[in-house]
Amino acid sequence: MTYVFLMIAIVAEVIATSALKATEGFTRLWPTALVAIGYGTAFYFLSLTLRTMPVGVAYAIWSGLGIVLVSIVGYAVYRQALDAPALLGMGLIVSGVIVINVFSRTAPH
Repeated sequence: MTYVFLMIAIVAEVIATSALKATEGFTRLWPTALVAIGYGTAFYFLSLTLRTMPVGVAYAIWSGLGIVLVSIVGYAVYRQALDAPALLGMGLIVSGVIVINVFSRTAPH
């Protein structure tokens, strides 16, 4: 269940972060509510994840996948393109997450 909780946390955080732009400085009610609910959900499920996963490993996975997913949403919803160095950097981040999960003894298996 650890990875299920972490994935729920990541998806909720991506939804909340992606909705931040639509809040227009927290002046729009529904996007603001989505942000608050999304972050609340994300931190709750992250706290469940941390019962069995070291915080450093959980945060590496959380941030790595979050960066990539938010960038995809930014491209799809807001038409925010990324250049080659940004894509390369994200590829390196994803590679680091894979290395942690495949080779680290601290990641739960």
